[in-house]
Amino acid sequence: MTTSADVLKSVQEEDVKFIALWFTDISGLVKSVMIPAGELENVLENGSHFDGSAIEGFSRVAESDMVLAPDISSFVVLPWTSGEDKTARLICSINTQNGDAFIGDPRSLLSKALEQARGMNLVFKTGMELEFFLFPLDDCGEPQIQSGRDIAGYFDIAVDPVQSISRSMLRTLGDIGIRADSTHSEIGQGQHEIDFQYEDALRSADNVLTARIALKTVARQAGHHCTFMPRPHVDLPGSGMHTHQSLHDLTTGANLFCNSDSEYGLSEQAGYFLAGQLAHARAMCAVLAPLVNSYKRLGTSFEAPVHVTWAHVNRNALIRVPSTAPGKEYHTRLELRCPDSTANPYLATAVMLQAGLDGIRHKMPLPDPLEETLMQSSQGRMRRLEVLPQSLDEALDALRDDDVILSVLGPYVSDRYIAAKRHECAEYNRQVTDWEVSRYLRRF
Repeated sequence: MTTSADVLKSVQEEDVKFIALWFTDISGLVKSVMIPAGELENVLENGSHFDGSAIEGFSRVAESDMVLAPDISSFVVLPWTSGEDKTARLICSINTQNGDAFIGDPRSLLSKALEQARGMNLVFKTGMELEFFLFPLDDCGEPQIQSGRDIAGYFDIAVDPVQSISRSMLRTLGDIGIRADSTHSEIGQGQHEIDFQYEDALRSADNVLTARIALKTVARQAGHHCTFMPRPHVDLPGSGMHTHQSLHDLTTGANLFCNSDSEYGLSEQAGYFLAGQLAHARAMCAVLAPLVNSYKRLGTSFEAPVHVTWAHVNRNALIRVPSTAPGKEYHTRLELRCPDSTANPYLATAVMLQAGLDGIRHKMPLPDPLEETLMQSSQGRMRRLEVLPQSLDEALDALRDDDVILSVLGPYVSDRYIAAKRHECAEYNRQVTDWEVSRYLRRF
């Protein structure tokens, strides 16, 4: 187990000059407080005080004094810094002045949800697949969306400099302790995916937070822009963050989703968990697909889910049960396919977990799966299928009406989150788009 003394020793041995204290606002954007390395010992002991009044969704001015509490296990030296700029990073939770966890801190909300699971003798593990686009930068530093330079298709071998960027991304992630299984090109020109190894859920959320910064930094150093925007162009497919999930026994570590004797290899507990996520799927979308642009991917992009369904093979299903090789049944998991990488990873993981636990608590019945062959049959077409929200506004309506998901966020975060997202929708609705001008200006 890492100690404060270990961290201080690493700072000295590696000649680190600065420490970046990272945390997130409710939208999931990374915020940072920079301190000289000489201040680290005091911060490890007492935290770092900061004014939270200007951070979105945090506090009123009267409640502005907050304390950053570093998680010493998150200490890494950022490999893209060196010399007099050499910087290490610590991810922080946010406390009030009296030392209590701040009710508006997304990381603390996830920690609370995971504690509740541990109270049920459960450990939640996740593994994310991050999809993103790489666009070359022009001489002014602007991304060129339709450059045509990266023409690799699905699993094709990309040409340099893109292949070199991919290697640098994997190397950088490894240097900061993020274990990736692989990276490959996706179906869109300039689109790529990195698959992360399974971790405890809090570590996975930390990894997503860190990877978004690391991948953008590596890309920019190579003259490219890395974007996790769900749908950057109408002629390009969407980018998601498929999330693999499983529950494990707190004592033995055994995968509690596995039952090799059942048709889909799922235990009864896994069925309840899956049913819970289906029941709360529409409300979860407001957190898992949090942008106006997210709904330009859901329901319209290739293999992005439309209906609240589950399946084994059907990649259009909201939740899929991936195949496991004989003897590898301990890898049994559920793949949730609606999230995208713009989600706050802490809030997203918390609502995923609690939706599933609600299914377990109430032993929710699992509906029949919907494979592609069934969808094409008369029986499948006659089934009344619930549809995922078609807009952020619709998702927020579903969130407002779902007491379970609201309780995960708590009244403090949910009120501020919904207000911020409603404002985003209102801003979008006021825009006059190029499509409107080209269609209506001369016609009317």
